[in-house]
Amino acid sequence: MVAGAEHEVYVDTILQTIADAAKVRGTGIAKRTHEYLATKMKEAKAVIALSGDRFAGFSYIETWGNKQYVTTSGLIVHPDFRGLGVAKKIKDMTFSLARTRWPHAKIFSLTSGAAVMKMNTELGYQPVTFADLTDDEAFWRGCEGCVNVDVLHRTGRKYCICTAMLYDPEEHLPAKIPEEVIERIKQLDEK
Repeated sequence: MVAGAEHEVYVDTILQTIADAAKVRGTGIAKRTHEYLATKMKEAKAVIALSGDRFAGFSYIETWGNKQYVTTSGLIVHPDFRGLGVAKKIKDMTFSLARTRWPHAKIFSLTSGAAVMKMNTELGYQPVTFADLTDDEAFWRGCEGCVNVDVLHRTGRKYCICTAMLYDPEEHLPAKIPEEVIERIKQLDEK
């Protein structure tokens, strides 16, 4: 579901799940604060999966370069819910939410995970060079919390451990948007 302010109670669990996954995988995941994720929820720029009242998964959206670029980031599934298709459902919903709210924006993803690359490819993302991504300095500062940021610095932001993937809406037909996403956007527009 599209997250709201009422889901802030899950933020610390989300952050811990992200930190634990980074340790297990041995890869970099940019660190985010409690306030940052809570704000994403309040702005309806996040998707959360719950099983009853148990946290199952999460991802958030950020806009860059005057909303010409959008990222769907921080995709995480709690270990108890992995292998059940939760990540795919979250990825599909964040993608749909981004396409609905910013239909002309290019959507990009930086990932070192094969599963995310596969999901991105299925949604129509293409691998690109880092030069094809936003030049918004605020975005690149977000990489500072990653353990691999030294690679990014050494290469002048041309390469890193992550693969850059881009969805350009001008190359695709309009996407089918889930009704839940449309209803949530209508609620936001009425405020």
